[in-house]
Amino acid sequence: MQAADHPNARKVVNANDVLVLKGHKSEVFSCSWNPVQSLLLASGSGDATARLWQVPNNNEDVPEPIVLNHLPNLNDNKDVTTLDWNPSGTLLATGSYDGQARIWTQSGELRFVMAQHKGPIFSLKWNRDGNLILSGSADASTVVWDPETGEMKQHFELHSLAILDVDWMDSQTFASCSSDRTINVCRVGQDKPLMKWSGHEDEVNAVRWDPTGQYLASCSDDMTTKIWSLSSEQPIQEIRGHRLQIYTLQWAPCALSENGPRILATASFDATVRLWDALTGTCLHVLENHSEAVYSTSFSPDARLLATGSFDEVLNVWSTKDGTLQKTFKANGGIFEVHFNKTGDKLAACTSNKQVRCYTKSPLQPVLTLVY
Repeated sequence: MQAADHPNARKVVNANDVLVLKGHKSEVFSCSWNPVQSLLLASGSGDATARLWQVPNNNEDVPEPIVLNHLPNLNDNKDVTTLDWNPSGTLLATGSYDGQARIWTQSGELRFVMAQHKGPIFSLKWNRDGNLILSGSADASTVVWDPETGEMKQHFELHSLAILDVDWMDSQTFASCSSDRTINVCRVGQDKPLMKWSGHEDEVNAVRWDPTGQYLASCSDDMTTKIWSLSSEQPIQEIRGHRLQIYTLQWAPCALSENGPRILATASFDATVRLWDALTGTCLHVLENHSEAVYSTSFSPDARLLATGSFDEVLNVWSTKDGTLQKTFKANGGIFEVHFNKTGDKLAACTSNKQVRCYTKSPLQPVLTLVY
């Protein structure tokens, strides 16, 4: 079924008539809105640059982006694979296929190059206090960095294969997951993990702590999602339903009602997204309007909308309350990542055709398309 034929589709928007800016020369793998300045957007690309965009409220002129050049000469390890703002929005950390992490200011100044990994960095995140950065690499190690000095604070070598994702529980405790099918929970300053979970039967693609820090969700190529608690060596819930590998997952930032369920979204290569009551394992909604693998999801800050991006070149926006499709946007390339800004009135999607597309929440019309 085409997006336009979906019975719940309100309107399909073609972005051919939106503002187009040139810049990036390759795929755009990641994008992230500043957590404080709601119109400042960072994007990372395979052309060895990240860019900082000041997105206008309307279709007015867009200022030239600040270009963060990662390598003086392009080589095979040029991709900017991941990026993350610190909580105060003053610094941007980027991770690259060259194994180096970098810290940048809003003005584009390179503060530090942090070189310790021997393989590509797949995940990189600030802790909630903004005083530590965690990176996970294909070299099977995680590194905790001091952003004040750019120095390594601690090096963990607890996995046997590539680390695919990391996530902080609090400002000192984090989880890492790996192609070795295991999950480690570690605390800064301690050499041994607090917990090592090994319930998955294939590589673990993503891990996320819920907003309270009580529960960790993990998803795997084994087509399952598991919910973990530090009080147990076994998962407290095992969730099944997807027919192919589960690529990513995300907790809703808040409940939809006072006693509402803890909602978890999972995105799969089976072209569906599912919304779950994570603690009971009940499937609340199956979101079916994609025709290829879904690589990214993003909840609006009030958790009432969920954006999904797929390699079928379609971005969908859904109601989390009833699972209905609210809006469908067509892109001219596969979508790697989607992200709502902090106020929930802008939605960004980065694509394989060198573009970042920005949309407004209401009436969800395209604002502009940035073609790099």
